[in-house]
Amino acid sequence: MGEAERTRPLRTAVIIGSNRESRAGDAIGRWFAGVAAARGDHEIDLLDLAEWRFPERFPDRPDEAVTAFTERLDRAEGFVIVTPEYNRGYPSALKEAVDYGYDEWQAKPVAFVSYGYHWAGRYAVEQLRPVFTELHAVTLRDGLHLDLLAEDTTGAEALERRRRTAHTLLDQLGWWGLTLREGRAARPYVA
Repeated sequence: MGEAERTRPLRTAVIIGSNRESRAGDAIGRWFAGVAAARGDHEIDLLDLAEWRFPERFPDRPDEAVTAFTERLDRAEGFVIVTPEYNRGYPSALKEAVDYGYDEWQAKPVAFVSYGYHWAGRYAVEQLRPVFTELHAVTLRDGLHLDLLAEDTTGAEALERRRRTAHTLLDQLGWWGLTLREGRAARPYVA
């Protein structure tokens, strides 16, 4: 691996995991993608599941949408999953999208930005961890969790706390992403 490849920004896919019409994930995901893009050490690819037209049923053979989606997963070197918590779980649209890939997730880091009420999406994240473990991805321990009912979610102080947490998450994702990039370049991953 040459110096240019070693110092190139990490190709990071930010996946907005809800496709509901009225959702907070759109604003949260786009805000996070903006914070990440402004840093310069992450090349952001925003994948909003509400903008994808996947087949009604899981296809035996990938159609154009599935192929285009998995090609973007394959290109990514790290992922940020923006997920709500619906009834203590994550959305079915996110599960469907995750399942379209397999090799595309392997030996790459996955970070979580979650949102919801009271538990701030943590139940959804804890259900996603074993899914990504099965796909041979590396999940980050810490994440950004937003309680949409908390009284201190607005104002300069709350926004600054959220921004700092986002930067810490991106620092950790960058470390894992670059480390795994070098590992994959040195030797193919064995699943």
